[in-house]
Amino acid sequence: MRHPRLVLFSVCCVALMSTVGVALPYPILSPLFIDGPVNGFTHWAGLNPKLLLGIAIALNPFGILLGSLVLGPMSDRYGRRRIMLATLTLAILGYALSAFALVTENFPLFALARFATGLCEGNAAIARAIAADLHPQIDKTRSFSMVNASLYIGWLVGPLLGGFLMPLGGWVPFVVAAAMMLPALVLLAWLVPNTGAKADPGGRGWVAFAREQHAFRLLEDPAVRRVFWLQLAFTFGLNGFYEFYPLWLVEFARLGPTGISWVTAGMCLLMTLMSALVWPRIGQRFRPLAAARSTAWVVAACFVVLATGWSTLGIVVIVLIGVPLSIYSTSMPVHWSQSFDQHGQGAVMGLLSTTFCLANVAVALVGAALILLDTRLVLALSAVACGTAAWRLGGLLRRGPPAVAAA
Repeated sequence: MRHPRLVLFSVCCVALMSTVGVALPYPILSPLFIDGPVNGFTHWAGLNPKLLLGIAIALNPFGILLGSLVLGPMSDRYGRRRIMLATLTLAILGYALSAFALVTENFPLFALARFATGLCEGNAAIARAIAADLHPQIDKTRSFSMVNASLYIGWLVGPLLGGFLMPLGGWVPFVVAAAMMLPALVLLAWLVPNTGAKADPGGRGWVAFAREQHAFRLLEDPAVRRVFWLQLAFTFGLNGFYEFYPLWLVEFARLGPTGISWVTAGMCLLMTLMSALVWPRIGQRFRPLAAARSTAWVVAACFVVLATGWSTLGIVVIVLIGVPLSIYSTSMPVHWSQSFDQHGQGAVMGLLSTTFCLANVAVALVGAALILLDTRLVLALSAVACGTAAWRLGGLLRRGPPAVAAA
């Protein structure tokens, strides 16, 4: 591939601007439903606002789940750039529809828009596949670290903008999110080649290809299944934290949108610094699975602290947890990419993203029920899930290098 560093820079810019668009609405949903006005949106059909919040949270990752399932493999067939251009364009329309639903206080339309936008946001798997394609010109630890750093910067900037824009109206962050996606479209079309395109011997159309070559087909490989289940456990716990720590901050730390934005910014800043400056320099000294196991135990311990409801210490933990999360989020994609390359990088990264989204949907549904009892129960369950993943990672490491390489 020509000019690999320029391609990586372009992909990182696309990931950054796309994530800013995704993250802009993030800090407004909990305050909107919990502390917002009593109207047909926050109390649609007479349902509990917490239940509506859970639905709104679950539908977006459910869309990402379905998108991740097919977009990665489709990029192996039709090319990375082509699929990303289509999904970014549709995501812009989804954000615009979300804003319109908020203005008209139409919760069903908002739910539909969040689902449709999620379908398009499954293209994060393609960004990671492009980063994997750059090997050996750029080491995978470095390329995945830089892509992750770009995503974290997006989560740093997005919530800050969302928190400060919300006083202008709940619909404003979604309009800004759509606008932030436009530069990503230009960069993608201009700088990123259409890598990954391969001829399909069967001559299948894109619908048939997506139906038959989805990422779950990789689970036919027993080695993939072993890593899949522990990754599902960890991401279940991780999503329990991601989706409900804003609510925890509202209930236990008494923070509003601006406070949630600052806490999120602190966490994402540490994640960015770790991914962009520290881990690319030292990460190659560690086995990916060993680094993942150690950080999984640390993350589980952090969730135990949050489950106690101790507000002051909890805020500190939320910020500092960015360090182990950044290491885990780089180490596992490196292991997946190195171990399962024979399945195609698009499909492998697609399954990795699908695992995250499947856990996201599951924890949103389970969490929607648990928060009706106590939000801390979600964090306690997250600690158990991440601890289980760390224990299973230890089992893989005890198999020794030959068995792990076969995984």
